[in-house]
Amino acid sequence: MESIKQIKIGPVTLAYVQEGEGKPVILVHGNGEDHRLFRTEIPQLVEAGYRVYAPDSRGHGQSSPVQAYHYAEMAEDVYQFIRALGLEKPAYYGHSDGGIIGLLLALNHPDALGIMAISGTNLMPEGIDASFLEETRRWHEKEPNPLLELMLTEPHIEPESLSTIEIPVLVTAGENDLILREETERIAAHLPQGEMRIVPGADHGSYLDGSPQVGDMLLHFFREHGY
Repeated sequence: MESIKQIKIGPVTLAYVQEGEGKPVILVHGNGEDHRLFRTEIPQLVEAGYRVYAPDSRGHGQSSPVQAYHYAEMAEDVYQFIRALGLEKPAYYGHSDGGIIGLLLALNHPDALGIMAISGTNLMPEGIDASFLEETRRWHEKEPNPLLELMLTEPHIEPESLSTIEIPVLVTAGENDLILREETERIAAHLPQGEMRIVPGADHGSYLDGSPQVGDMLLHFFREHGY
């Protein structure tokens, strides 16, 4: 049975799991999920010799509940998490909202991370498939939900701002992702050390949830860049 740790970060308490020894890797899940998303990747990374931290974002899993969500606050939570645990330029992987959080973290705190990978990530709501966005809007109108509101109203990241992120970044998406292909291409193109990988036949999360593909990609990417 996994051991859940807790840490006070400003006004919220974040729950997280920590496993393994070696260089630190932080894994951040997407909207409405928690650290259990990474049940396949955590053992892969631990076996390869990494120390893995997988927090539940504020308002998710066993972390403190909140009334409203903002990506900037969630990114600041991760930065303070890194500082509180004394992690030295950890690797970071974020899926979906976790990818947005990673980009904002790297933009706001350029020295925080050593290497990053993101998947299924958008710079603005319009980067999401229009039919899915419209369906989400209808759900939210029928039954207001702050997590859906977050998806409909944020983020707003200027592509040009990504040029300040100097660390290596792997940008991935599924071939049939909810994120538009041009959005994924835009992100990778504006990152000085951006690399893009489209996973054939995959949707937004099928190559992550219960699949070893993301873990394998991360291990290859980390080793390729000496991490």
